[in-house]
Amino acid sequence: MNGKVGRKQRIFRFAESKEPPDSWAFSSQCVMLLQSVLADSGSGWIRYRSLTSTRSSPEQALLFTLLMFSGLRSVGLRLFSMATETYVSGTHSAAFITCPNMEVAKDIARGVVQKKLAACVNIIPQITSVYEWKGNIEEDSEVLLMIKTRSTKVGDLAAYVRSVHPYEVAEVISMPIDQGNPPYMKWLSEVVPE
Repeated sequence: MNGKVGRKQRIFRFAESKEPPDSWAFSSQCVMLLQSVLADSGSGWIRYRSLTSTRSSPEQALLFTLLMFSGLRSVGLRLFSMATETYVSGTHSAAFITCPNMEVAKDIARGVVQKKLAACVNIIPQITSVYEWKGNIEEDSEVLLMIKTRSTKVGDLAAYVRSVHPYEVAEVISMPIDQGNPPYMKWLSEVVPE
């Protein structure tokens, strides 16, 4: 190896360290490890400035490293999913919205499907919600919408719901879908474009 330390050796040296890392050394090692992985992979499409300069804090370097890993992981999972036609956990989400009555629920459901913000909306009637509002404990009969969409569309979905919902504070929450029937997940992807 001509006196150079290979990427695998750097990874082992980094992983086998018995001493707790101080934040600067740890961040610098993370950045150097990331740089070596990117350099060894031959991918020239990522350009970044060195974060080991004196102008960058250890926290910035660590944040950059984590964000790069997350971004590369996301791209890798999508490419793997497209190549193998398997479902990648978290690609889609189930969102939940409460409505005061069936009329409002149907209007919102139709709107999100027409705008391609969701592939399917289930309307679940007659739920009871108990919650605190302005210092009082309230109990109301509501209608629940269960919406299946792409995770990337949840922000647009929430913005649309806020614009048409009669509540002062509309409930829009979502959870990523971990697994599902592959043909259904494929249909969901076809109906809701990225």
